[in-house]
Amino acid sequence: MTKSKLLQMNNVGIVVESLDNAISFFTEVGLELEGRAMIEGEWAGQVTGLGNQSVEVAMMVTPDGHSRLELSRFLSPTTISDHRTTPVNSLGYLRVMFAVDNIDELVTRLQKHGAELVGEIVNYENSYRLCYVRGIEGILIGLAEEISSKKIKQ
Repeated sequence: MTKSKLLQMNNVGIVVESLDNAISFFTEVGLELEGRAMIEGEWAGQVTGLGNQSVEVAMMVTPDGHSRLELSRFLSPTTISDHRTTPVNSLGYLRVMFAVDNIDELVTRLQKHGAELVGEIVNYENSYRLCYVRGIEGILIGLAEEISSKKIKQ
């Protein structure tokens, strides 16, 4: 039997309380809404192990079309835990990192929409400027701006 191989990463999922607010936040980050739908029934619960479920889902896509973020709002069953405000050293999935071309401008814009900078924007070995931002509903994202050799010479 031939060993299976990974083809690509399809998406990362985030459960939210307000799909509209999350869509707005990630649109501000630079993703585009690809589609929105209700996922209901026993068949869906067979995949998740939750039984009969009702979930509103929005798929966000990066400008290059290669990466997706699936935002889900569970109507039933109700969510059972909340990890949105846990610190960055918590176990489990932590954050999604986005490559950006102007970290300062994006952080300023996100702050105008209620996002908070976690720590500060740092220079990593003159290769990247990095930061974490806690956005809508406490969702943690990372931002990385590559420092070009042109910027280093300035």
